[in-house]
Amino acid sequence: MTEKPDTAATPSPALLAVRAINEVRKYILGIAIALAVVTVVLYFFSPQMLRFFQDHLEQKLAFFSVAEPFLAHVKLALIAALFILMPGIIFCGWKAAAKPFAMSAGSIGWFVLFTCLLFYSGAFFCYSITLPFGVRFLLEFQSAQLQPIISIGKFVTFVAVFILAFGIIFELPILMVFGARSGLIPRQSFEKNRRYAILAISIIAALLTPTPDVVNMLLMGVPLYLLYEFGIIVIRILKI
Repeated sequence: MTEKPDTAATPSPALLAVRAINEVRKYILGIAIALAVVTVVLYFFSPQMLRFFQDHLEQKLAFFSVAEPFLAHVKLALIAALFILMPGIIFCGWKAAAKPFAMSAGSIGWFVLFTCLLFYSGAFFCYSITLPFGVRFLLEFQSAQLQPIISIGKFVTFVAVFILAFGIIFELPILMVFGARSGLIPRQSFEKNRRYAILAISIIAALLTPTPDVVNMLLMGVPLYLLYEFGIIVIRILKI
């Protein structure tokens, strides 16, 4: 008597897709709850965080609406919460990518580790080098007839976008390694298409830089190109 194949043991692609979507939804819900809780806690420390970032400005901030200071402190607490929870967000991202790209648990661990290291390295590089230089350059346009009155809301947005953008662009090498490892982009494509890479880097720098001046675009574009070359070197070393 022949046995019938156990179809229940092999879920259909549609069922696997539904399971993956539900898993991602759980991750997003968990991150949203954690983000809300940590933001509320950090709100009470937002004045200290604001003074920390004001060290690069060396002048007082102003506000132009009644709610602007409150909203600026909430925004600052939210950004700080994002930085604190970034390892969890990164883990959820790679965990969601594990099944479609057949990543092992060990691979996920390494990708999470180096993604976190690159993100925080980019944020630190921005805070310690790029941000002070960019602020000084922009404030050099003041004169006896032109005095700066800087809004607290716009200052917080400027700092947050700048630091977050650098954290994101520093992920380029790990994304290149992932693309080569998964077969999405061969290593030779990175080496042969440097001209297009430079064009794409220029566009990305223009979009992510909070101000349209050339200096700040170069402060983002040059490190991004160096990271591109670093990614190629890493791919060669790993022999992907």
